[in-house]
Amino acid sequence: MSAAQTPSAPALDAEPAEWVATRDAPIGGQAVLEGVMMRGVGGWAVAVRSPAPHQIDAEGDRIDANDPPTGEIKVESTAVKSVLGRHRVLRLPIIRGVVALGESLVIGFRALGISANAQLPEEEEPISGFMWGLTILFSLALAVGLFFIIPVTATNLIKDQLGSAVLFWIVEGVLRTVIFLGYLILLSKLRDLRRTFEYHGAEHKTISCYEAGLELTPENAQRFSRLHPRCGTSFLLIVMVVSIFVFSPLGLLPWWALIVSRIVGIPLIAGISFEVIKFAGKHRTHKAVRALIWPGLKLQLLTTREPNLDQLAVAIVALESVLEHETGDESEADLVGVEIAA
Repeated sequence: MSAAQTPSAPALDAEPAEWVATRDAPIGGQAVLEGVMMRGVGGWAVAVRSPAPHQIDAEGDRIDANDPPTGEIKVESTAVKSVLGRHRVLRLPIIRGVVALGESLVIGFRALGISANAQLPEEEEPISGFMWGLTILFSLALAVGLFFIIPVTATNLIKDQLGSAVLFWIVEGVLRTVIFLGYLILLSKLRDLRRTFEYHGAEHKTISCYEAGLELTPENAQRFSRLHPRCGTSFLLIVMVVSIFVFSPLGLLPWWALIVSRIVGIPLIAGISFEVIKFAGKHRTHKAVRALIWPGLKLQLLTTREPNLDQLAVAIVALESVLEHETGDESEADLVGVEIAA
């Protein structure tokens, strides 16, 4: 990041209950198993807390799988150059969002694989690329089915009773949003995901600390809010809302055409949603923008938890490793796409 882009820090004498960064930085991230992935313009890195020696038995297995690892932080970083910086047409609005999201999905699943293998005993075979490929396909199919196919199919069953294209897309949109909210509430109740949500909070706090221009220490990062305007949770809520407007002009179609339109329309919805959340991140201090992103921020209360200092230390290691790849002279093209979600 160049000096012109360095955000100003909050006033240290203000002593607020929580600090909130007011500027945007081309840094995104993702919580993984017992760690955090961070991504910048020039690369991405995964930092994971490994099990301590006393948590491993004589055979090399974890003594208690539910006991959080307390060992050293392992980090793996990779230099990367987004395809968005090489092809002008891919940087056009809407298109750039689709490409950036595709890149983020690939990096995200690779990061999950690295973090999962880091928790395995050394003599155990790592999870194969084939298995992760199946996991990706299953996850995408589940998302499409749950949030697009089920809502439109259920609404199609009462199409005759609705008798109006306007009512149809309103009911479908409301049903899709209800399913999404129910899904998040269910996830928030799963005890096995609590530590992942804590690392999600650590990721947000660390990025906000960096965006504020403060020294990256666990104590500084802890002062920031665990909510961030560019969070993937907020992005998905925007997807739910945007889909209502994208599908509304199609009217009442046969069931098979409704299914096809929902699947084909996903890239367009994702591209539009990307532009919305990108704009919100850059203009987060504007009153109107704050009002628009408020629901998404509140949803993050379901997918984040307050992290401890050890978890913040892991997130900081990941971010510092990413910053080693940054040159500080990135072009505008280089900056597109890496700040989709925090």
